[in-house]
Amino acid sequence: MSAGDCRIVVLISGGGTNLQALIDATARGDIPGRIVGVISNRPEAGGLQRAARAGIPTAVVDHTAYPDRERFDAALAEAIDAWRPDLVCLAGFMRILTPGFVARYAGRLLNIHPSRLPRFRGLDTHTRALAAGETEHGASIHFVTEELDGGPVILQSRLPVQAHHDPASLAADVLRTEHVIYPLAVRWFCQGRLTLREGRVLFDGRPLTEALQLDELDPAELPA
Repeated sequence: MSAGDCRIVVLISGGGTNLQALIDATARGDIPGRIVGVISNRPEAGGLQRAARAGIPTAVVDHTAYPDRERFDAALAEAIDAWRPDLVCLAGFMRILTPGFVARYAGRLLNIHPSRLPRFRGLDTHTRALAAGETEHGASIHFVTEELDGGPVILQSRLPVQAHHDPASLAADVLRTEHVIYPLAVRWFCQGRLTLREGRVLFDGRPLTEALQLDELDPAELPA
């Protein structure tokens, strides 16, 4: 991968707002690369229209057409590999991936999760955060490993949980931070600043002992 030529494939299942954030960031030049394809496991996913409007090729690999995860993942990998990506981004892709699939893309498979991992892995994160009486919440970008939502965390956002928050309003506030941290992590990967080695995240060649926090970054790291 040469500078400025990072090939990105994005996997979606729904409306694709994080996909849109990545599309916008590449269009602005914030990410030195391009989205070469978008794949959904659901034919009706709204994110496919977002990609089409941006002139990005799309494909559907409908999970309901396959008898098991292994055969679905094999078909998905074939579709991904047709675009020869340097990076695969899960952006609201609602499928649990098999170990073989994860191993195939090890070190170049990113996910965004709507909680401050390791808190609230899995689903219904905002409802669970409120029920637990959390005082802060946020989102995480992590490398994908075989452990569900358990891969090494790269970057997190955080915001205070306030008295007015219900699951919907908390989700909306967290989503706005997702649209900042995902393009930023993708930019770092495409710049060669972010790698995974022997299960550890390296940022600018140094191991991260803990996840980077959006509100603690040097302003120079942030998009203009």
